[in-house]
Amino acid sequence: MDVVALIGRILFVLLFLGSAFGHLTQADAMAGYASSRGVPQAKLAVLGSGVLMLIGALMVLLGIWLDLGALLLVIFLVPTALLMHPFWKETDAMAKQTEMISFQKDIALAGAALLILALYAGYGPGLGITITGPLF
Repeated sequence: MDVVALIGRILFVLLFLGSAFGHLTQADAMAGYASSRGVPQAKLAVLGSGVLMLIGALMVLLGIWLDLGALLLVIFLVPTALLMHPFWKETDAMAKQTEMISFQKDIALAGAALLILALYAGYGPGLGITITGPLF
């Protein structure tokens, strides 16, 4: 089961690593979109969220205070869902559906990250291959 948990962690963080890379290398373009969604100090928010995702994803991937890494991803995901995908504000049916899907994806990923946090904080190194034990 250790290998299965490791494979699950790898698959889970691939999305965040790719997104973090985009945030850090295409910050200006992403800041324009974030600004259009009403995010204050959009470029700083894009860069900060890119760093948050990168650190959280690497911690989960490598098993270094994996529970803290999962919490960092939750801290990224919930505000992103609320700020960037407010489907309830959309009037166009297609836009509303698109934003609802993105909102639900972010919330589901936050739930998965919370589950990872709880499992690793509760069972520690007995649940998969890690470099360190849990922080919490």
